Parts: sequence; C-alpha cells; structure tokens
Amino acid sequence: MGQQEKVATSLAGAVSEEISASLTAVDAELARRYPGDPGTRQPVHTVYVPGDVFEPGTLRSWGDQALAALDEHAPDAASFAAVLGIPEELAGPVHDRVRAKLEREPVEDLRIDFEDGYGPRPDAEEDEAAARAARLVSEAYANGTAAPYMGIRMKCMEAGVRDRGIRTTDVFLTGLMAAGGLPEGLVLTLPKVTYPEQVTAFVQLLEAFEKAHGLDAGRVGFEIQIETSQSILAADGTAAVARMIDAAQGRATGLHYGTFDYSACVGVSAAYQASDHPAADHAKAVMQVAAAGTGVRVSDGSTNVLPVGPTAQVHEAWRLHYGLTRRALARAYYQGWDMHPGHLPTRYAAVYAFYREGLAPAAARLAAYVAKAGGDVMDEPATAKALSGYLLRGIDCGALDTAEVARLTGLTRADLDAFASPRRGDLTVTAP
Repeated sequence: MGQQEKVATSLAGAVSEEISASLTAVDAELARRYPGDPGTRQPVHTVYVPGDVFEPGTLRSWGDQALAALDEHAPDAASFAAVLGIPEELAGPVHDRVRAKLEREPVEDLRIDFEDGYGPRPDAEEDEAAARAARLVSEAYANGTAAPYMGIRMKCMEAGVRDRGIRTTDVFLTGLMAAGGLPEGLVLTLPKVTYPEQVTAFVQLLEAFEKAHGLDAGRVGFEIQIETSQSILAADGTAAVARMIDAAQGRATGLHYGTFDYSACVGVSAAYQASDHPAADHAKAVMQVAAAGTGVRVSDGSTNVLPVGPTAQVHEAWRLHYGLTRRALARAYYQGWDMHPGHLPTRYAAVYAFYREGLAPAAARLAAYVAKAGGDVMDEPATAKALSGYLLRGIDCGALDTAEVARLTGLTRADLDAFASPRRGDLTVTAP
C-alpha cells in the first residue's frame, strides 16, 4: 500500500455542522420536490375508449382485432419485419412476443373517456355512463380481466364544463367505493389544464372525496394533460407546467401530451399536426425537464392515422406509427396514446425491438460497472441507474425476461431496482 499519508484538517467540526444546519430547509425541499422515480411499472401506452362504447369485452376485443390485423396484413415474422424494417435477427423474437402480448395483455392502460371522445350529453345520460364505467371497472378487477391500469378522463375544469367534470368524477369514484373500494391500478386524467389553479381545484375535489369516505389523504392521484400553450409558457414567461406539478401536492402521476389540441392551440395546420412536429418537441422537452426527478412521468401523444383499409394503406400507417414510437422511446418518452386496435401491433413491435436490440450492450455495461471492469466506456452511478431502468422497463412490458437479464448481468430484479432507485435504500449488490 506504500507509506500511509498523514491526514490533517484546518476546520473545526462546528463548521460542517453550521453548513448542514443552514441547508436543512433546502434538504427538505429537495426531498419533497424531487423524490425520484416511484419505481413502479409505467405502461407503454394509454388506450382511450369513449364512455358509451366501453364494454366488458373491450380489452379482449382490441387484442383480437390486433391479432386479426396481423393475420391479414403481416401473417408471419418475416413479412411483419419487412414492413417495419426490423433486423432479421430480431424478426422472430419480436413477432412472437407481440403476438403473445396481444393474447395475454393487449392493453396496459385504459382510459374511459368522458371528454372529447364522449362529448356533451344530457346529464342523466352521462351520470348513467359514469356509474356503469365504475361497475365495469370494478368487475374487471374482480374477475381478472382488467388492464394493469384503468380509469377515466373527465371533462376539464374550465367554466363551461367544470360542474359536469366534477360530477362525473364523483359518480365514478363513488361507484368504485360502493363496489368494494378503489383499485390499485386506478388512474384519473385531468384534461386541458391551463392554469395551476385548476390543478389546485382538482386536488380540492379529491381531498373532499377522501374525507367523505375516510380514505388516506393523497390516496387518489391523477395525470395532467398538456393541451394548451399556456400550460407550457405562462403569461409571465415561466413554465406553468412546473407550477402545475407543485400545485398537485404530490398527487400528480403523469404529464400527457395532447398532440392535436396543443398543435391547434399554437396554430399548426391540420395536415402537420403530429407528435414529431417542432412545436410538439418543444412542449414535450419543457414537460420532461419540469418533471425530471419529481416522480411524475411524461407521456407522448398519438397519431390519428389509422391502420385500416387495403394492405398497402395499413402498412403505411404501421410504418408511421412504428417510427413515431421508436422516435419517442429514443427521447425518453416511454408512454404514448393508441387510438385504434390496429396500433397495438406496431406499439409493441417498436417497444420490443427497442429493448431487445439494446439488451446485450446494456447488460454488458451494467455487469462491467458492477464488477468494476475496464472497457471502452467509463460509466458512472447515473449511467448504472439509466441502464437498470432500461432493463426494468423491458421486463415490465414483456420485451425481456427476468431470467435472461439475470443471466447477462448476474443481477436479480431487486438488484436492478436498487440501482434504478438508489435513494430508496442502501445499495448492496454482489458482483458476479
């Protein structure tokens, strides 16, 4: 080891104590505002179904329609890969996993829509539809046919529809409570948020509901849908979306980009309204920075180009959707919207190709980091966190298997969780 160095200091211990005391409030604020990722599964998409269309068999119907589209327009792995440009070595694994996913769990997140997809209806009709939605969601969780996440999108907090949105939320949540309680996978989506005060008002609504039913404070969370320019840039030039997260008081779970409302709001003509438009990229970049470290996740929008009609037209729509999804994944938008059953094959194909093509290099880098081995890349703890998060997302959606990740990294699921969320506890990983 050589000669032992003599260690000397110049400052009294009181200096460190004084500095720590001066930063106590900052420490608390950092912990409150930036708790880090919650470590829970994030769905790869959200499917929206109008409130009057949702049925007990809707999820299975979407999966069956998606499988039928594959059978008709790309009946084998080679043809599906050729349409999308998937490398030959991934064609079989991606195709097989996509079909298995559509058979097992075609939808990861379902939102029963009472906003744009439902429109204005007589109060009695919407009341009945909201109560029916609560009953069907409760039954789905009870009989094992539910998606991992389910809930509603109510009308927004703007004056013209505010009372209706409040009532629909109340009817739906009350129905769930009457049927046995709020499911763990419950998700609410608050659309067209323009001012942080609208978020505050929705928090007030949820607080009142929790008190009325004796629920723990903060039990009900919600997503904020970003569909107006004012939610990105406030009148004073600040990022309103950051204040919206704060206004949610820890209840915000996601920020969802609304492709078409936002594009129209900033004047993009209909032919160019898409999730890869520069205006969309700017909005999502602001959302991403505002949400970073807060535990609030960002979701991309959707495409309204549906894969329907003759095979050539379906293939063109598939290539568009696949490309947009891959583009979003590369930009760390791990969730998006799907508007049609025909989008499911390309949603999962894009997600699975993304994770499977990166499995070997990501696993090798993480294993080398744990073993403190040399290589052509010098990784740091932040990179190990990103690598673990990447592998965990792949496992959660079905792109990767826990066993193959363990074989390549020498790490358990618990090890990966510890790397991905190091602030949740001490990281004790034994190198392979």
